[in-house]
Amino acid sequence: MDKKLAMQEPPAEQQMVNIFLTINNKPVYLTVPPAYRLIDMLRKELNFTGTKISCSIGRCGACSVFLNGELVNACLVLAYQVDGGTITTIEGVGEEGELDPVQEAFLNEGGFQCGYCTPGMIMAVKALLKEIEIPSEADIKEALSGNICRCTGYAGIIRAVYRAVENTQKKGE
Repeated sequence: MDKKLAMQEPPAEQQMVNIFLTINNKPVYLTVPPAYRLIDMLRKELNFTGTKISCSIGRCGACSVFLNGELVNACLVLAYQVDGGTITTIEGVGEEGELDPVQEAFLNEGGFQCGYCTPGMIMAVKALLKEIEIPSEADIKEALSGNICRCTGYAGIIRAVYRAVENTQKKGE
């Protein structure tokens, strides 16, 4: 066997860890390798495919989810780090059968083109609106600086954020 290939193979008896977490308000138990990425747990083990994989190094934001209420790149979080945690994915945004005000705004303002980056963008906007009720354009650009869209000029996305502010305020009244 080629020495390079042998070095890349996983150990014969790979250690596994039991993980308990809450995903989109539902308890989940998994047994996975401790260095398994959250993005792989979500997509491969649990079929939450709304969270996308793109760069796999934390630069594009396509895999953004909430971990214990904080926005994180799921490609950078390992299984052992989420044990006991609470995860919200794009599938968990909004109420049963209803779009979240941010999702509705992206839909109505054309805040997407191919849609691949949209789940991560929506999660980033939700994080922004949790911190700043009425963000400035500079706040919006800063909040979205970790999310890359290769299709649009971001104008529709920024319009969608302003609409999301309006939608959120209406829903809160």
